[in-house]
Amino acid sequence: MSADKEALAILDAAVAATPHGQAREGQREMCAAVANAVDSGKHLLVQAGTGTGKSLAYLCAALAAGKPVVVSTATLALQHQLVAVDLPRLVEAVAPVLGRKPSFALLKGRHNYICKRKIAGEEEDDDGAIEGTEQLKWAGRQASFAKQVQRLFDWANDTDTGDRDDLDPGVSDRAWKQASTSSSECPGAKDCAQGSDCFAEWARARAHEADIVVTNHALLSIDMMNERSVLPEHAVLIIDEAHELVDRVTAAARAELHPARLRWLAQRGRRLIDAEVADELREAADALEGALTAAGERRFTGELPGPLVEALNLVNGACVKATTHLGSLDSETKKQLSAQQLKAGLVETIETAGRCVGPAGDDVIWSEPNGPQLVAAPLSVGGLLSAMLYEDRTVIAASATLTLGGRFDIVARNLGLPVDKPDKKKAGKSDAASGEGERSEGASGVGWSSLDVGSPFDYRKQGILYVAASLPRPTASGLSEEAGKEMLRLVEASRGATLGLFSSKRAAESAAELLRAQTDFDILLQGEETLGSLVKRFKEEESTCLLGVMSLWQGVDVPGMTCRLVVVDRIPFPRPTEPLTAARSEAADAAGRSGFAEVSVPAAAIRLAQGAGRLIRRTSDRGVVAILDSRLETSRSYGRFLRDSLPPFWYTTKSDSVIGALGRLAETGVE
Repeated sequence: MSADKEALAILDAAVAATPHGQAREGQREMCAAVANAVDSGKHLLVQAGTGTGKSLAYLCAALAAGKPVVVSTATLALQHQLVAVDLPRLVEAVAPVLGRKPSFALLKGRHNYICKRKIAGEEEDDDGAIEGTEQLKWAGRQASFAKQVQRLFDWANDTDTGDRDDLDPGVSDRAWKQASTSSSECPGAKDCAQGSDCFAEWARARAHEADIVVTNHALLSIDMMNERSVLPEHAVLIIDEAHELVDRVTAAARAELHPARLRWLAQRGRRLIDAEVADELREAADALEGALTAAGERRFTGELPGPLVEALNLVNGACVKATTHLGSLDSETKKQLSAQQLKAGLVETIETAGRCVGPAGDDVIWSEPNGPQLVAAPLSVGGLLSAMLYEDRTVIAASATLTLGGRFDIVARNLGLPVDKPDKKKAGKSDAASGEGERSEGASGVGWSSLDVGSPFDYRKQGILYVAASLPRPTASGLSEEAGKEMLRLVEASRGATLGLFSSKRAAESAAELLRAQTDFDILLQGEETLGSLVKRFKEEESTCLLGVMSLWQGVDVPGMTCRLVVVDRIPFPRPTEPLTAARSEAADAAGRSGFAEVSVPAAAIRLAQGAGRLIRRTSDRGVVAILDSRLETSRSYGRFLRDSLPPFWYTTKSDSVIGALGRLAETGVE
């Protein structure tokens, strides 16, 4: 049986075992394409709209391959869906077809698991605790913090996984640090008294035996940065939510230098290293803080200021001395958690200081006032992706938003795939869907292709895209008076049931203030309660409005009449002064290209598509996406590109028509 036919047979069995399961044309097309890609070794970019059932499609194709598979996701929600819902149901359904029950496992970074070494309290001196003696005494006086830590210690004796996401309700990051450890601080299972009972090691062992391993983009990034030594060996890598990968790799490659962290290292080191060296660390921290305070919030485009260079040299020298002292400790002392943490912190600081003060290379360096801190991040991760993502495995990159302006080439290039120079004549939707003109030799010498399987939704009948073309061009970061009035008309016509997506906290707060003053609807504002409780209320209360910023633009799934209007205040261009955005734009401009077109417009397109995707979540949904930014209609340079990146809703700029449609929808539930 051919690879695609076997995959489709598995898919048929899975669909039959799914409550209310039904065959979907796009899902079958994707499943067959993934199976053929794995069989041929050709990398595949596949766009599958909301409602396609893409996870089931690629999971069935992966099982048909009979090869070790890693699935990487960007969000905890999808990761949970795969491990808690899709895979348990799937392995049961396909066992008769395969003649065996496939296995799967979840693998996260070490810091996501309880550390039994910390729980056992195997330190000689309690001042080895994460926060430092005085800070911990202060923290211990806070009842909620103390209760959280105690609950963690109690839970460690009951849990089978040690996985933070299995702890319900959760605890703060600060509390979690008291019971977890990072990979750099861990001495390794062989040198740890609790190594045989380590939750992280158990998770790794299960992953090495599983047919399918589910992980996240952060761990995938670390795996690539460590020459593929972290994840189990595998033949197929499926990257779901692939539009997020570049940002997640960039975040993983980011390094920060905090004066407060240096002071913590100095305090931690007093029991382990020479007191004079500990004092040098503290003095270096003071010098760094002074230099950062003087520099303010800025990106460094040339050589660093002299005082900052001097401070970094002091930091480096003190850390080198401290590591030398650590090297002279006896072997048993070196194994202690406090020594491991100190060594890891010193090595990390030396590396970061070197990145900042050494040749600029591909790093962007900037200072931030919160802390303060010095930050280094790569200008581009395309080289890393090209070198480490594709070799010796088949990569399937999937998302609901991979085509920008109707084509795959921008995302492909960002993912480190070579792209043929596009024809001067813009390719049509069919070209993008088939990948014609965009196939090339991949980084591993094997080709890649692209596929858009569309969506089961009839967007033109189910939704309206309204652009308020009559509004003045937005200027300030808040909500303009004219945009506020238009938003009010729309929300009143819809009788609430509105998801408001705003480009700034200030705009969201202004919108909430206006709606609370002018309507009787319940207005939920992100930040006033936990996001989970806000979304729950929004789902349950039909006339309620939920307003917020970027974390609401994706991952919020509210099908039905409780979300019949999605309002976007403005095109979500990244902040031009954001250091990486500015540096990447300048690099494109210097190369004779347009930084705005190459950096800002694609970023806005992805975010806008994700936001608009909140409206239609099932075939019975109806509603309006209203964008209160006239540039989406009036801009000749990018307006059409952004509209082509959105689902193909029925498009209009006529306000009265949309008001009437919303009124009828609110009255009857059908448009």
